[in-house]
Amino acid sequence: MDHLDDIDHRSLRGADRRVLSAFHARGADPRVATAARALSWAGEHGTLWLAAGLAGAAVDGGRRGAWLRGTALTAGAHLVSMGVKRVVRRPRPAHVQPLVRTLGRHSFPSSHAASATAAAVAFGALGAYAIPPLAAAMCLSRLVVGVHYPSDVAAGAVLGALTARVGARWMRKGGAHG
Repeated sequence: MDHLDDIDHRSLRGADRRVLSAFHARGADPRVATAARALSWAGEHGTLWLAAGLAGAAVDGGRRGAWLRGTALTAGAHLVSMGVKRVVRRPRPAHVQPLVRTLGRHSFPSSHAASATAAAVAFGALGAYAIPPLAAAMCLSRLVVGVHYPSDVAAGAVLGALTARVGARWMRKGGAHG
């Protein structure tokens, strides 16, 4: 018997809802809500991370190719997460009032978390040490604005990290053409 058979899935769903509710309650502070909304807007379709990667490529000519490949990995993580959403089709949380409007109806995995984590891994490897904490804030903001369950964010983060790690060698070396 597999130990996963013993897990009460209702308890996991309940924990997901409770954790989301606790983070969402932080949005009652107008400063927190404003910051979370700004992160939500900036992270739409990975815009913040794509812009960061292009800026890195523009200012770091010696590693321009690595920055551009890291940007491609970040975009790839976002695209993969959108594909997974279309298959899984998990509805967004209905027990909290969202602080932002979303472009889609599905929440699993969080595409914001996927692109943010991919950028944190890829650009962090290039020395952009401000990106990982900003990416973590982006991930948490999805809970504060009430549009994802914690499991959505965790799955998006894992997907983003895996995408960046799988492409890490390509990013650094640039494949056969450098």
